Amino acid sequence: MLDLKYLDAVVGSFAVLCVYRLMTLEKRALPLPPGPRGWPIIGNLLDVPAKEEWFTFAKWGETYVLGQPLIILNSASIAKDMLEKNSAIYSDRPVIPMGGELCGWKNTLVLTPYGERFRNYRRLAHQLFGNAATMKSFHPVEELETHRFLKRLLSRPAEFSDHIRKTAGAIILRISHGYEVGEGQDPFVTLADKATEQFALSTAPGFLVNLVPFLQYLPDWFPGASFKKTAKEWSSTLNEMVDLPYDYVKKQIVSGTAEPSYVSKLVEGQSLTAEQEFEIKWSSASLYSGGADTTVSAIYSFFKAMALYPEVQAKAQAELDAVVGNDRLPSFEDRDHLPYMQAVTLETLRWFSVVPTSVPHRVTEDNVFKGYFIPKGALVLSNLWQMNHDPEVYHDPMSFKPERFLGPNPELDPREACFGFGRRICPGRVLADASVFISCAMALAVFNISKYSENGVVIEPDRNQSSGTISHPSSFKCTISPRSDKAVALIQADERR
Repeated sequence: MLDLKYLDAVVGSFAVLCVYRLMTLEKRALPLPPGPRGWPIIGNLLDVPAKEEWFTFAKWGETYVLGQPLIILNSASIAKDMLEKNSAIYSDRPVIPMGGELCGWKNTLVLTPYGERFRNYRRLAHQLFGNAATMKSFHPVEELETHRFLKRLLSRPAEFSDHIRKTAGAIILRISHGYEVGEGQDPFVTLADKATEQFALSTAPGFLVNLVPFLQYLPDWFPGASFKKTAKEWSSTLNEMVDLPYDYVKKQIVSGTAEPSYVSKLVEGQSLTAEQEFEIKWSSASLYSGGADTTVSAIYSFFKAMALYPEVQAKAQAELDAVVGNDRLPSFEDRDHLPYMQAVTLETLRWFSVVPTSVPHRVTEDNVFKGYFIPKGALVLSNLWQMNHDPEVYHDPMSFKPERFLGPNPELDPREACFGFGRRICPGRVLADASVFISCAMALAVFNISKYSENGVVIEPDRNQSSGTISHPSSFKCTISPRSDKAVALIQADERR
């Protein structure tokens, strides 16, 4: 039998929703931005796509989802005007019932509300690697772990996807927690992979509770409330990902063996309040989880691009041979002298959108933007995929063309959009950019990447990608082989320390 208090909650929520809609219609003198026509009360709830939402959003301007305006931005210039110039009121995050409230991701940087805790998170991250100067101290770690990546590729090339993921996790764990990943399966890397996959699923429209928030208050036994059991399991995964690496650093500090890291620098020798410890623990987990999956997706897309565009690979290798030679591996010191390789990095970030639709911003005050009324509480979603594939900005946007960023009239740097906007811009963007560059440069210096053949038949990789907050290229096979005996010797040499 249905408990009457839950029926009251549902009816009450519906009544509040109706009143809200009537108040909004009364209050609004200026029009909302244009968008598809919605149904009474539920707005465009039924129109929200379950997958490849960036294509649908590219066609939409504005819509309602169950009474909450959702403003979709398809232009980078408009996003800058709205989210950067008015960042004081456009920097909050929405409440995401499944991922944020039930699973606990609201405590991480990506979903924490705009306020003092959020500002502390960003300040701590910026001090560590917020710009090229501070990031420079981590270049040796990047080069060391990427050299290890080359060794794994040489020994087991078919497992290149696993090697990419392991290397990304190794780099961010060294920086965030001073933890060195060993060979074989690593528990912290596995944990991060599991948690970030759950994050992508729990924050996407696929869970009805994210579109109809009052469903989160249903009792666990209620028909259709099985998502609550899933949320408890995923919350446990998240807490392990946050607690275990942090506890590892504390034990290392006690034993006097802690390596310099984000956490050790903030914890060692300090008398911390409960709130300070919470912020260090969750902000470090934010860096760890954010960097462990997004960079993986970008580098994986690079390998797919090289298989599809052998002419790009040949040009990049010719530049590497001319500048670096064949008696050493490329380093960050070479970056300024490798313009085509730098363009390959930029095109990798543009061609495949790791976060195709971003995480929405929430408006904290009524605002008028370019003659349109933007109500308090509205969600603003940047369609990053569309911005980086806009034919008015990028010629032949579906093709991988690094040349677009060279010459006297280069096209827009994709880093202007792919890392987000305003005060919610990705704090790890400098680290991500560095990781993609060194991985691409080192890999092309010693390996050839080509399409996979089976029984004499060439298998063409598709260009699809997964849905979700963090997107990945569809799986594919490719052939990875050393360029020469000299290349093999470079790979097998002792790593730099």
